[in-house]
Amino acid sequence: MKIYFKNLIFLFSFFLSSSIQSQEGLPIYTDYLTENYYLLHPSMAGVNLEGIKIRMTSRKHWLDQPNAPNLQTFSADARLNDRSGVGMILFKDENGYHAQTGLSLTYAHHINFNEDRARMNEPNLFNYGSINQLSFGISIGGVQNSLDQSSFVPFKGEYDKLITGIMESSGYFNMDVGASYVNFNYFAHLTLKNVLFSPSNIYGEEVYDFSKNYTSFIKYVASFGYLFFTETPFSFEPSLLFHGSKLTSEKAIDLNFKSYYNLDYGYMWLGLSYRQSFDGVQYRNEGKTEKQTYQLVTPIFGISYKDFVFSYNYSYQKGNIVLGNGGFHQLTLGYNINLFN
Repeated sequence: MKIYFKNLIFLFSFFLSSSIQSQEGLPIYTDYLTENYYLLHPSMAGVNLEGIKIRMTSRKHWLDQPNAPNLQTFSADARLNDRSGVGMILFKDENGYHAQTGLSLTYAHHINFNEDRARMNEPNLFNYGSINQLSFGISIGGVQNSLDQSSFVPFKGEYDKLITGIMESSGYFNMDVGASYVNFNYFAHLTLKNVLFSPSNIYGEEVYDFSKNYTSFIKYVASFGYLFFTETPFSFEPSLLFHGSKLTSEKAIDLNFKSYYNLDYGYMWLGLSYRQSFDGVQYRNEGKTEKQTYQLVTPIFGISYKDFVFSYNYSYQKGNIVLGNGGFHQLTLGYNINLFN
């Protein structure tokens, strides 16, 4: 009974949080560690590639659970000239009865401090020798939310007045803005997400009379990293990412470490990411009140061969209470179109 009670509390708290965050646009997972910081930061559109970069990601939570959250993304960004980059992100995020589909278009302005900016003639780590630039980006797009209530079971033959029993949906426009500084060794990014989103009718006609302080879904994301080169084919990249939500006051940090090995026609990498939330949930365990925070450990593997990119990562949830034994699986496929070779 005690185990059931503590699981019930934790599950309720977790899914309440998940249902809130699932409506905030593209979720923040570990996609950015698969050579795609553009998914988080609009200022990274075309930042160091004179050509087109295409990435596709599929993420599935808890393979042993039905209707578990899953996410698919498609992104493409390109460097048009020395000053301009553009990009596009398309995603579909499903979480139980909730789903959202989104599309965003990006423009990034790059200020180069070196006159001779290195082109990415080959996909390896040693051809960015002259990159030194400050970038600003803006993404504008729309999101379509849906809540499928058609399978809800009425109580004593009647629905709650807030339940329609049908598929409800609504759409809204959104905007992300950000800035980045990137050079040969280190990078820094700062982005505000969901700047426009302040909904009063997220699901159809029902309007919620809340102030903007209670419907602002602004998220802030900051990331930093440094790439250490050696005289061997190995190089190393420690980095961190901090993200938070204005609405829920939730905050979390990712501590990451990647090791690269340079190949004749590309490079491969191994990495490890640890996510720690600053917020937790209380539960009862053998008569004692304990607290557990959200913790994820994610090993990462990837390879870039010529113009192709493949990456896989698996996230494991730590703690006394977990929601499933299936973990979180993510695959990324990519292709670079070099317009200058």
